[in-house]
Amino acid sequence: MCGIVGYAGRRPGKPIILDGLRHLEYRGYDSAGIALMLDGGIDVVRSVGNLDALIAAAGDGDSRAVVGLGHTRWATHGRPSHDNAHPHSDCTGRISIVLNGIIENYKELRAELAGRGHTLTSETDAEVVAHLIEENIGGGLAPAVRATVRRLEGNYAFCAISVGEPDLIVGTRHEAPLVVGLGDHEAFIASAIPAFLAYTRRVLVLEDGDVVTLSAAGAVVTDAAGAPVEREEGEVNWSADAAEKGGYETFMIKEIHDQPQALADTLAGRLGDDGEVDLSEVDLSDDLLRRLRRVLIIGCGTSYHAGLIASYAMESFTGLPVQVDLASEFRYRDPVLDDEVLVVGITQSGETLDTLAAMRLAREAGAPVLALTNIMGSQATREADAVLFTRAGLEIGVAATKTHVAQIAALLLLTLHLARVRGTLSDDERLQAGLELSEVPALVEDCLLANPQVEEIARRYAAESFFLYLGRNIGYGVCLEGALKLKEIAYIPTESYAAGEMKHGPIALLDNGSPVVVVANDGPVYTKVVSNIEEVRARGAEVIAVASEGNDAIEEIAAAVLRIPRCGPVVAAMVAIVPLQLLAYHIACLRGLNVDQPRNLAKTVTVE
Repeated sequence: MCGIVGYAGRRPGKPIILDGLRHLEYRGYDSAGIALMLDGGIDVVRSVGNLDALIAAAGDGDSRAVVGLGHTRWATHGRPSHDNAHPHSDCTGRISIVLNGIIENYKELRAELAGRGHTLTSETDAEVVAHLIEENIGGGLAPAVRATVRRLEGNYAFCAISVGEPDLIVGTRHEAPLVVGLGDHEAFIASAIPAFLAYTRRVLVLEDGDVVTLSAAGAVVTDAAGAPVEREEGEVNWSADAAEKGGYETFMIKEIHDQPQALADTLAGRLGDDGEVDLSEVDLSDDLLRRLRRVLIIGCGTSYHAGLIASYAMESFTGLPVQVDLASEFRYRDPVLDDEVLVVGITQSGETLDTLAAMRLAREAGAPVLALTNIMGSQATREADAVLFTRAGLEIGVAATKTHVAQIAALLLLTLHLARVRGTLSDDERLQAGLELSEVPALVEDCLLANPQVEEIARRYAAESFFLYLGRNIGYGVCLEGALKLKEIAYIPTESYAAGEMKHGPIALLDNGSPVVVVANDGPVYTKVVSNIEEVRARGAEVIAVASEGNDAIEEIAAAVLRIPRCGPVVAAMVAIVPLQLLAYHIACLRGLNVDQPRNLAKTVTVE
């Protein structure tokens, strides 16, 4: 949530900062601002709305400033407004800060500061940071930041500049993302690597409590007490072009079409031509995996859905009980865990606050924790006992698409690895399942060819005000994810239910013409799903069925059919979600909505 960009170097910083904000706008876009160190002062411009509004306010002309900060906001405390937009300044106007996250004790701090004569002009929690730095600035900006951190509670990352040290940026993080980019006589700091990927691939990933001082000379990192610390420099192998649309109208449709490659990359080197899985990269011993008594999968939103979908195969193939839980609920429970329960925390960004907290709770209880994430160097990778990376590449669209299918693929690799170690499948069964998994990239590619037909169906239903999604078994998780996509980007109230539960209440929502999306691909529960289709048809509803190619009988009971290639039920979820992604996408576009930046949402959820 929220995006931070900072630049210190020898080039004009304004265009670099604005370009960085453009690449982070998916993190929040209700307001934005920029602070440039110029002529012995700080020039601050803020605006309400997306980045275009800031560019209009700041002008697109060059600036001589070579040090500055930028911010794009997702509101937590205080409505989107000019006063609540970042950067925030102290009473003197000589200090500016940008912040991502939440300061939980800000009310107490505001009261203290007001009592000491400070004037606070916003409704935000972030503004207190600028005033606390003001009170401690006498010893320099970096010591003032360290003193300020000692007063803060919550999860946050922030950067500060001061007129007293005009060549520097000082930043710090605590349970919120902040990374440093190193160039030739210049340094960058941002919430995520895409902000500066066009300028450098050299990266320092900061740890919680680090305080970093940036200048044209580079970056110096200390701990919270001021002692120097070394952080290993890494090199990013992403292409800068990956953060661009590549000829597509939106990031979301590009990333839907990226899915075959994302799946192929996630499987590459891990799944042999014979169907054998090699997960030797995952640092969990065979002995540990053999003595497991159960698996707990935790995640939020799309990641939770991926875990739910994969849990069916994991239970069936490994014989282990598999529990799937929402991280935001799990973290406030008193779970029964020990060293024979494997906890898999799924977080696309590796920075999802609820999932990180749930993973910490599990580790404290003695359970081994595996992080499944898309981002190297993220907080989840540093807090887990082992890591399994998806390789989906950069995902800019707020609504997850390619990261979702990559998560399922990675979980199925883990499932087959567990089955091999534990001996719960015969070699033939396991290798056959691996071969089916290897076919998924091509199957998804085939699904994408039906895009024009999906768009035509979307036209028929784009004006509807309510949808019901139904599925059974693995198809239930597909329905949850498909319905979430429609809610996220088309803003249509949508219910998603296990089809057998429909008669226990949701059927009362149906009326003549109500659109009901049913996942009805070939599989062990197909005949049961057909019975559910007949039940909703009897109430006058119109069924949009996701069905396998060659199933002609479905045409007799469905008003519209979204076709997918025939495939095994275990891998079908990665295929069946594609037409539902496309359906949501086209309905949102037909309604004139911004699919890449849906209202009230952000890509990385670093707050509760």
